[in-house]
Amino acid sequence: MTRYIFQRVIYMLLTLFIIASISFFLMKFLPGTPLNVENKLSPEQQEIILEKYGLNDPLPVQYFNYMAGLVQGDLGISFHFDSTPVSDILLGRIGPSALLGAQSLLVGTVLGILLGLVAAINHNGIMDYTSTLISVLGKSIPSFVFAGLLQLVFAVQLGWLPVALWGEFKHTILPTIALMIFPLATAARFTRTEMLEVLGSDFITTARAKGVNEFGIVFKHGLRNALIPLITVIGPMAVSLMTGTLVIEQIFGVPGIGEQFVTSVMVVDYPIIMGTTLLFAVLFVVIILVIDLLYGIIDPRIRLAGGEK
Repeated sequence: MTRYIFQRVIYMLLTLFIIASISFFLMKFLPGTPLNVENKLSPEQQEIILEKYGLNDPLPVQYFNYMAGLVQGDLGISFHFDSTPVSDILLGRIGPSALLGAQSLLVGTVLGILLGLVAAINHNGIMDYTSTLISVLGKSIPSFVFAGLLQLVFAVQLGWLPVALWGEFKHTILPTIALMIFPLATAARFTRTEMLEVLGSDFITTARAKGVNEFGIVFKHGLRNALIPLITVIGPMAVSLMTGTLVIEQIFGVPGIGEQFVTSVMVVDYPIIMGTTLLFAVLFVVIILVIDLLYGIIDPRIRLAGGEK
């Protein structure tokens, strides 16, 4: 296991290096320069700023300097936000996005698994059809549509919750509900499909013949096997939710990382664009590693097969 983790870490570092390199050069193809929004600057002032940030250097020199700083943990400083270190900006912004993402993922996944279980147990029943309908709607309708409906009903008409803003727990309720619809639908669909397949397997028939009660069959044997493909889907979705969903953050006035990223693209703030991209990449590769390790925990047969190789 130690050797496996070490190899995966090496692959992760190589992957991050490739992502950083590709992102750096693609970013240079963005139209304009960071000074396009500074129309009041004279050509001499613009030249001084370009020189200060090393933007006058040849592209290979800029690339080498950025990668050298990256190795030392330096993401650079923002061009447009008072020369603030990029790491400080990301740390200040990722909190709200991570909170909303974690809440929506946890609530949506748990409810989706329960809904999928009920649907599988009551196959071709009313709960099965209801679960299928919820899954289709959740996968088909964009989250910002749910967000608008939630604001209209619970904030404007009923007045139970604030329309937007950020600062208290009540401000997280509506955006969390809007974001959790997609993971709920995904978890319900995968759980139902996998549970129906597992419950029809020979080993489940054998377990019933041995007198195992229905609770043990569903949760100990069925759900454990059904969770494996679900984890594969939830991993990348977790990264997406926890690093910010731009439209939802804009609708509810959440000062998250998604809103910051789009603003940075608009003003061509290279360091923040790169820093946000790398943050997403790091979270993604770490989640993939965690998923691989969870496979072995949930299903020992996977761990055994890996050891035989």
